[in-house]
Amino acid sequence: MGAIEMNLVERIESYWSKRSDDFSDLRIEELNSDKRQLWQDEIISNLPDKEHLKVLDVGCGPGFFSVILASLGHDVVGIDLTESMIEKAGEIADMLNYDIDFQVMNAQELSFDDEEFDVVISRNLTWTLPDIEKAYKEWYRVLKKDGVLLNFDADYGHVSLKEEMKSLGKEHAHNMMDSKLVKECDDIKQELEISKKHRPLWDEKYLQDIGFESCKTDCEVSGRIYKIKDDFYNPTPMFKVCAVKNI
Repeated sequence: MGAIEMNLVERIESYWSKRSDDFSDLRIEELNSDKRQLWQDEIISNLPDKEHLKVLDVGCGPGFFSVILASLGHDVVGIDLTESMIEKAGEIADMLNYDIDFQVMNAQELSFDDEEFDVVISRNLTWTLPDIEKAYKEWYRVLKKDGVLLNFDADYGHVSLKEEMKSLGKEHAHNMMDSKLVKECDDIKQELEISKKHRPLWDEKYLQDIGFESCKTDCEVSGRIYKIKDDFYNPTPMFKVCAVKNI
C-alpha cells in the first residue's frame, strides 16, 4: 500500500471514528424501527437456500446487518476498519444477546482463508474504499463456491453531502453533524477513485470480469426501504448488487 493511499485510509478511519457514537445510536434506533424488518426481508430474498450460513459482514459499523443475520440463526463475522465501530458493535450485540465475532480489519486486506464464507454482505461501504478492485477480489477469494456477494450502496461520490443535507429534515442525523465533518466527508470523496465511476454499472461489469456469475443489479432498493422521510431516510438512491461465485 502506497504512502498516499495509506494517508487516505488513515483519514477515512479517523472520519468514521469521530462518527461512531452518533452512528451507533442511530443503528440502535434503526434496529427498533420498521426498517429492521424491511432490511431483513431484503436480505433474506437473496441468501443461498441453506438453513445455516457463515456470513461475513464487511464494513459492519455498529453491526446492524450482523445483528439481523445472527437473529436468523447464521454464524456471523463482522469486520470494520474502525476500532470504535467494532467496540460499539460488540456492545450492541451483547445488549441483544447475540454471539457475533467482531474484528478490526481492512476490507481490502482480509485475513481469512480462501472459500470460508457462504455470504459476503455490505451496506454503504464500497463508496468509501480507496481500492475497490482489490476489495472485490478479496471478497471473491473468501467466498465458497456458489457463495453470494450482496452489496448495498449508492453512488455517493457524485453527491455532495453538504448539498444532500438541504433536502433533509432538521432532526435527520446528517443535519446533526458538525460542519467540519461534513467538509471532511466531501473532501475524502473527491480523492476516491470510485467516485469517478458510473455505478452500479461499473460494479456489475467488474465483478463479472473477476469471475462472478449471475451478477444482477437492482436500483429500486430505496423505494422498498425508504418510503417516508424519517430519521433513517437516505435521499441518494441505493442499489443492490447480487453476484454468485460459480467457479
